[in-house]
Amino acid sequence: MSIFCSLRQLSVTYGRGRNAALDRVDLDIAAGERLAIIGESGSGKSTLARALAGLLPEGAKVQGELLWPALGHPPRPGRDFGLVFQDPGSSLNPVLTIGEQIAEGARRHLGLSWKQAYIRAEELLGRVQIPQPDKAMRAFPHQLSGGQRQRVAIAAAIAAKPALLIADEATSALDVVVQAEIVRLLDGLVREDGLTLLFITHDIALASGFVDRIAVFRNARLVEAGPVRSVLSAPKSDYTAALIASHRDLATPPLIAEVPA
Repeated sequence: MSIFCSLRQLSVTYGRGRNAALDRVDLDIAAGERLAIIGESGSGKSTLARALAGLLPEGAKVQGELLWPALGHPPRPGRDFGLVFQDPGSSLNPVLTIGEQIAEGARRHLGLSWKQAYIRAEELLGRVQIPQPDKAMRAFPHQLSGGQRQRVAIAAAIAAKPALLIADEATSALDVVVQAEIVRLLDGLVREDGLTLLFITHDIALASGFVDRIAVFRNARLVEAGPVRSVLSAPKSDYTAALIASHRDLATPPLIAEVPA
């Protein structure tokens, strides 16, 4: 197994006297794998994403090591990794066309001309299954649905052919049908391009359907990590077992029985 990134006793603290947002985390991320980071709000999963991306706020205290064996250097934003956030509306510039926003990354990081970058942008819109990509190129973010905007954000994130894609709660703001569509899209893109995917979510059921491994966080610490089947069938921690047990789907009996007439 080729290691893409290694975290060794990584800790992150915001401000003085506060509890660690990440507490002595040891974790290896394999090249080409799909790794889900699972945890509730405040568990440290988004801090992990920011640490990997080099986007921690000024004043954050970092201890431990963050190593990049596959790259040989810290990743360059936009070039070596792409980020997809929870709210696509805040990720896109409302006054620039969709085509401009996707093409910019390809032009800047791949050295393409604007014409070449626009051609790549239209191709990417097709890959993320936006209808009529040629027309979408001239549209503005407010003219698209939430699911379509998230597809555009994914296209922009992979425009410069990064090695790592970080999806930070990328499906949380979407309805369940669109969530499933975005997950299938991410899965297909990662497989086709050989990307390493970090899929950050609170939904263990959603993630377990397509990732290779799961890492569970709670209170800033890594609770356990392992292959999906192992974690789901034989969780090592009570917290992971509780997450699995709390999952409800359409087949789960209703909490309240039907009231007789």
